[in-house]
Amino acid sequence: MLAAVLRDYNQLSLEDLPMPEPGPGEALVRVHSCGFCATDYKAIKGIRRNVKFPLVPGHEPAGVVAAIGPHVSNFKVGDAVIIQPSGYCGLCHNCRLGLTHYCDNSYTTGGDGPEDVRPGSFAEYVVTGANTLYLKPETLSFDAACQCEPVSGAWKGIIHASEMQVGDDVVVIGTGSIGMYCLMVAKAAGAGRLIAVDVSDFALETAKKLGATHTVNPRSCDAQAVIQKILPNGPDLVIEAAGPIDAVKLMVRLLRRGTRWNIFGITTHEPFELDGGLMHFLEARMDASFGTNPLAMEKALRLMERGLVNPEPVISHRFPLSKIEDAVEVMGSPERNKVIINP
Repeated sequence: MLAAVLRDYNQLSLEDLPMPEPGPGEALVRVHSCGFCATDYKAIKGIRRNVKFPLVPGHEPAGVVAAIGPHVSNFKVGDAVIIQPSGYCGLCHNCRLGLTHYCDNSYTTGGDGPEDVRPGSFAEYVVTGANTLYLKPETLSFDAACQCEPVSGAWKGIIHASEMQVGDDVVVIGTGSIGMYCLMVAKAAGAGRLIAVDVSDFALETAKKLGATHTVNPRSCDAQAVIQKILPNGPDLVIEAAGPIDAVKLMVRLLRRGTRWNIFGITTHEPFELDGGLMHFLEARMDASFGTNPLAMEKALRLMERGLVNPEPVISHRFPLSKIEDAVEVMGSPERNKVIINP
């Protein structure tokens, strides 16, 4: 099969690999669509350094079951499916608490986080545990369906972790694809004023079309001052979905009494300072969210199937796997939203 293999930082190449075979409890999926996440891009470019080589990136796939291993009864060959990239055992203490993303035996297909990183979905085929598969609704295209994982992450961060309430004034810092899904989930959940912050005017234009009541570009204004003018009493919830440490620092500067704030986008280990006494008196509540779990995946599927969150308008570029180098170049440009690979 054809796959994009990362042999070292900045060394991504197309290679012919042996066709994988599913083992007990596993399924082989023919990948139709896979989202290109910023964490994939960071791994390829060496921005993220927790990479074990060789790596087949890609962890936002949807496709069709091509083969099943022994003891698989919940799916059959020909089923159109969505893959949750974070695999779990279902038996350890954390799994039995419903915290499968904390699984003691966790693995990921093409992503990061666990020690066990398996080949991902920038490939024609991928093998994964059958318990990570979800039936694709017929109403969703494969390109839209493969975005279930990032949409589930947005739901998990905004609704499950930070407990957004109807009418909350929400600031989303960073409106790449994941920030855009955060914005759309917040809109669907009844946000009052919804402010999108990004250094790309291209992204902000899309955010405005998808429900942002205000947009702010820190490169053309004092973002903190502009947001404080829009929200004199401060935001109820701030989501950092950008990645750079400057986005986290802006989030901290926006805090007021009772603000909930979620460190969602940054995955690199960079410090920032907090005033302990100020945090005490503000009662600002910090949350964070990484990965996904079956609850979040099911919630995301419901949002997408019912049309409350539609990933299609967020997709700006599509590339066949054979043009993966062109996709990497576009990922480094501010003139894009979600990039999809179609193996």
